[in-house]
Amino acid sequence: MAIITIPKKLARKDDLVVIPRKEYEILLRRRPKVISVVKLSEKEARAIEKSDKELVHGAYVTLEDFENELGRTHTKTR
Repeated sequence: MAIITIPKKLARKDDLVVIPRKEYEILLRRRPKVISVVKLSEKEARAIEKSDKELVHGAYVTLEDFENELGRTHTKTR
């Protein structure tokens, strides 16, 4: 693959890199997907902190126990 770098002096802002279109398209397909980050509210952060502590202390209900409480039978499918 041929790559050409154009110096900052000619590009004005930053180096420019020229690559063949097929290589560019491959890079686009491979780039990681961007996931937007949402800041938690204080209430949400406290709820997560509380649930983390409960999990560490074993204060949780398994799916099987939850289904049993609802009167459902837990069956495993293969």
